[in-house]
Amino acid sequence: MKKPDLEHYRSRCTRFLSGHGPRTPAEILAAIPADLGIDRYGEGGAVAALEAETRRILGKPAAAFFPSGTMAQQVALRIHADRRGRRVVAFHPTCHLEIHEDKAYERLHGLTGVLVGNPRSLMTLDDLRGVKEPLAAVLFELPQREIGGVLPAWADLGRQVAYVRDTGAAVHMDGARLWESTPFYKKAPAQVAALFDTVYVSFYKGLGGIAGSCLAGPEDVIAEARLWRRRHGGMLFGMWPYAASGLAGLRKRLPLMPKYHAQAVAIAKSLRKVPGVEILPDPPQTNMMRLLLSTDEMRLRKAACRIARERGVYTFAWNGPAQSATKRMVELTVGDATLGFKPQEAAEIVAELLE
Repeated sequence: MKKPDLEHYRSRCTRFLSGHGPRTPAEILAAIPADLGIDRYGEGGAVAALEAETRRILGKPAAAFFPSGTMAQQVALRIHADRRGRRVVAFHPTCHLEIHEDKAYERLHGLTGVLVGNPRSLMTLDDLRGVKEPLAAVLFELPQREIGGVLPAWADLGRQVAYVRDTGAAVHMDGARLWESTPFYKKAPAQVAALFDTVYVSFYKGLGGIAGSCLAGPEDVIAEARLWRRRHGGMLFGMWPYAASGLAGLRKRLPLMPKYHAQAVAIAKSLRKVPGVEILPDPPQTNMMRLLLSTDEMRLRKAACRIARERGVYTFAWNGPAQSATKRMVELTVGDATLGFKPQEAAEIVAELLE
């Protein structure tokens, strides 16, 4: 039986439950600040402006724009490994490098990855103490996206970072969603970034840019990262559209992160009353949560298509298997579009997915 295709109804939808909602190329370009110039192979213009603003916000001496976070993080770990004469790096089992990049850290850079902790929970200090070989670096993902956007307590994070430093290893932050983590910690991005030697941040996830990222850290590390960026083919002739869009998103949406988080908490509160819905984590620690729905894939797809067709509401294009065969998992990320729903209305729409 052919699976119902929600994308068939996307163009008919006028409201979007998750994220910022669709934008046309013209709308994206219209949001770009008019005073930004054009770069040439990453030098000057909008790229330099974005690097300067990222450097300031993160409180780091230097920052370099990369077309992808995949490239930026591999480069950061390679540099830390080379400088320490060690080839082993450690990260959580659900780290992006491990599950989404086809072992590129190993195949391209000769690094060995050690998985630390339980795939279903946060990495702990005891987990790190259990690693019995010298490490070049430990990667911390804030928040841990694949387990619902969970964050360690501030004191726990500090103890883990201090332990890693004492072993001689570098500490690197996968901060793809660092911006979204600031309401939980009640700290500015620079205060969180200060714990780490290097920090990667994304401009297209919570900030809604086209694509791209920055790697920030000490001047000598970032200078070397620029060399690796060229070796990776990351020096496009003109990167200004990505950088300018990222800068627009940074200026517009970083101040909105507390509002997104508050909406996520309010929606979760309403969802607790819906039978057949489990929220991870509850309450949400960022603007995202994962929902475990008591339904099967076909029923969920049919319900999503019906809601799109009859109500003009686009819910979740993706759903994946949960830990139980009788449940499906979706991811709800609060963005501009989600703010257009009252929490109770959002909960009612999720309830309809179970019908």
